[in-house]
Amino acid sequence: MRVSRVGGRAAIGFLHELGHLVDHQVHYDRKSRVWASAVHPAFARWRSAAALLDPRSLPGGRSRQRYFQSAHEVWARCYAQTVLMRSADPVLMRRLEKLEREDDVHIWSTEQFAPVAVEVECVFEQLGLTQLALPIAA
Repeated sequence: MRVSRVGGRAAIGFLHELGHLVDHQVHYDRKSRVWASAVHPAFARWRSAAALLDPRSLPGGRSRQRYFQSAHEVWARCYAQTVLMRSADPVLMRRLEKLEREDDVHIWSTEQFAPVAVEVECVFEQLGLTQLALPIAA
């Protein structure tokens, strides 16, 4: 996993790439190049909620916009923003607030994004990835 420190975006960049890792490991079809976020049933409610988000656009042509709006890219951005929102870490919270104030294209307003964050968490619940069961020593 490669994450650039350019522009002070290391934290959100790392979380974005981690979101890709989860997406890819849950499902990836080499032939169609389709990831879990686009087809897996556990992501269905997230897909519906994310479809209601205002589309954010980067400078560039249609192919770049199409990629930026693809399910796996939107999922990675949603995952990163959800972790920042739920972290309770003051440094990460300030980073998110700064990105929101700057109207960064990689995030949505907290107000608009809040219902999507719930659905990101539900994906992990449906996949059984919300708890680590450890054997308790007798």
